[in-house]
Amino acid sequence: MSEVLAALLRANLVLAIGVLAVLALRLPVRRAFGPEVAYGLWAAPPLAALASLLPARVEDGAPEVHALAAAVADWSAPALAAWGLGGLFVLAGMARAQARFMDEVRRGRGGPSVVGVIAPRLVMPADDGTYTAEERALIRAHEREHVARCDPRASAASAALQALCWFNPLVHLAAHLMRLDQELACDAAVLRRRPENRALYARTLLKTQLAAQPLPFGCYWPATGLHPLEVRVGQLRVTRRHDALIGAALVGLAVLSAVIAAWRLQPPAPRPGELVELWERHQRQPVTSVILVSLPPKPPAATPGS
Repeated sequence: MSEVLAALLRANLVLAIGVLAVLALRLPVRRAFGPEVAYGLWAAPPLAALASLLPARVEDGAPEVHALAAAVADWSAPALAAWGLGGLFVLAGMARAQARFMDEVRRGRGGPSVVGVIAPRLVMPADDGTYTAEERALIRAHEREHVARCDPRASAASAALQALCWFNPLVHLAAHLMRLDQELACDAAVLRRRPENRALYARTLLKTQLAAQPLPFGCYWPATGLHPLEVRVGQLRVTRRHDALIGAALVGLAVLSAVIAAWRLQPPAPRPGELVELWERHQRQPVTSVILVSLPPKPPAATPGS
């Protein structure tokens, strides 16, 4: 059980390092290659964390490392229990937030969003004359772009990581910023196909009622932090300086490098024969020495009359 705890802690550390790297790179990459490429950076932290859980490379001389891990600590069981309870508590809060959002949708007060993970569906604002037909078409195009890019599943994976790493503030910050980058990437994809609608798209963003309730499992236009609407409208005026294909290739290379580095940084595993020998050595109990003392024979008992 201590090995499970050590692996989870290592994966969480790798995830945090990956988040810090993305925080440093996302704005320069967005300015140079556009929001869609910058959004792709968020694949690196979870993939690197997953790579740190893959079977380690096999090397000679590794048994001592694993012996130390095998001999660790009796507190791993309560620590894992506390970790799991914290994750369940976070998931319960997300489920409650999701239920509140869906209740708003049923009352006709849901903003533009996509709900669901396996079979996502669009939620449109009430057709009460607030939006023109052209504006509603742009909103639908934006939400359909989310579905086409599998963004609801990415958001669900982000929520799962928040529950799994509930004690790590970097993971919660990353989830918020990933959602913003997701929206910016979607905006860029829609305008790439409809460049003539740039001004109308900006007016539609300014008009759209932002979601009042959080939506953990889905895609919506978030309303917290440095005002996302301000960022999104400002981003519509920016043109990228370099080819997005080059940026995507560089980001792909960065993600692959992060995955390989996370796997290589694992403690090496011993070869199978060494592992068996190590296990037997640690399971073997010391034998208590017994000293046999030779006693002189007991003299025969005296017989009557002798």
